[in-house]
Amino acid sequence: MIKPIPPHYLIVHTSWYKEDITKMIEIAEKQLGEDTSLLSVPGSLELAAGAKRYLESFSDVNGIIFCGIVIRGETSHYDLVTQETFRSIGNLALEFPNIYMVNNVICVENKEQLIERLEKNTVN
Repeated sequence: MIKPIPPHYLIVHTSWYKEDITKMIEIAEKQLGEDTSLLSVPGSLELAAGAKRYLESFSDVNGIIFCGIVIRGETSHYDLVTQETFRSIGNLALEFPNIYMVNNVICVENKEQLIERLEKNTVN
């Protein structure tokens, strides 16, 4: 009898807000199981590009979870980062329609909102 190959997942995460990102990764790994790879990128703008480079090298990925945090500051940078991050992840999903992709980039106004949403968004 041929044993089925378990699905392989990729978690692509940012390096900002390390403590909170680590918690997001732990929650996601618990949901996905053992066959999960991690890929760290500098920030949210690099999430989709990092995942694409990975997919071009490894064909065994069944699904990707993008983990990032964007907290509004005092400039328009927040709007640019959130819009471009979501657009690039959406475009990647269209380019690789057979790979499940979950956008778990949490965009918040402040740290209090992040704390309220972090676990709920990552589990659901």
